[in-house]
Amino acid sequence: MDIAFGPVPSRRLGISLGINNIPDKVCSYACIYCQIGNTLRMSIKREKFYETEVIYREVEKKVNKNEKIDYITFVPDGEPTLDINIGKEIELLKSLGIKIAMLTNSSLLWREDVREELLTLDFISLKIDAISNNLWRRIDRPHRDLKIEKILQGMLEFRDDFRGKIVTETMLIDGFDYKKEFKKIARFLGELKPDIVYIAIPTRPPAEKWVKPAKEETINHAYQIFSQKVKKVEYLIGYEGNEFSASGDFERDIMDITAVHPMREDAVMELLEKCNENEEKLKKMIRDGKIMVVEYEGNRYYMRSLPSRRHMK
Repeated sequence: MDIAFGPVPSRRLGISLGINNIPDKVCSYACIYCQIGNTLRMSIKREKFYETEVIYREVEKKVNKNEKIDYITFVPDGEPTLDINIGKEIELLKSLGIKIAMLTNSSLLWREDVREELLTLDFISLKIDAISNNLWRRIDRPHRDLKIEKILQGMLEFRDDFRGKIVTETMLIDGFDYKKEFKKIARFLGELKPDIVYIAIPTRPPAEKWVKPAKEETINHAYQIFSQKVKKVEYLIGYEGNEFSASGDFERDIMDITAVHPMREDAVMELLEKCNENEEKLKKMIRDGKIMVVEYEGNRYYMRSLPSRRHMK
């Protein structure tokens, strides 16, 4: 599996070249809605997963082959800040002259070293699914040693020093009581002052099959409450489109992209066409167990068959 994948269309970042700097699936959370699947190794210990130079060379090759890339984005199969070399990687990638982004669950921002290493990013998305300890533990299922109060304080301290664009993302799931929670989240957002607050729902197959997107009235209620405390609140609930990059090697492209980013059926068919391949190639990959197909909310999604997703078949 290549460390760099795409570019892929992103609802937040335009055309994004992804970096998968964490193996399947090492994370500090086991979110019920995660599109990667189950967390295989829960950890809050930072360690080296890949050589910094290897990551740089993988990204450089992709950059040289693609004319349009808006962001190089750390969006791996786990929590990116578990990578102890993340600061060095960001510094090295800056030399490519493209903006650097990261999508993080925010869980290690209580650590001063992590905050320091992320300061040179151009864009960062912070997860805030809940403020209350009980709800946070039910939705995000964090490592037992993590404390929500320390994480929230770390986010505020990071905000004081960060000069790039900072956004937050709150994932709303059906079946949870958010009545009091939205006001708590809104108060915190008012203190954090992000550039944009995103309200999201699961749009791809989640780790737990019972997970469904929040109902329209819940989403609208969150929007109304959050808008009282922050200037810009946006929905992150639509389809991002099919502008996936094709190298001409269909098998390699779909394996790399769907390791992190499940693809809707229409996007897969477009990728087949771009690579001048027929549908038999895809069917063989499914028969061989390389790709799996999962239905969610009326759509078929194609995903790399990772250990973290075996239960989703």
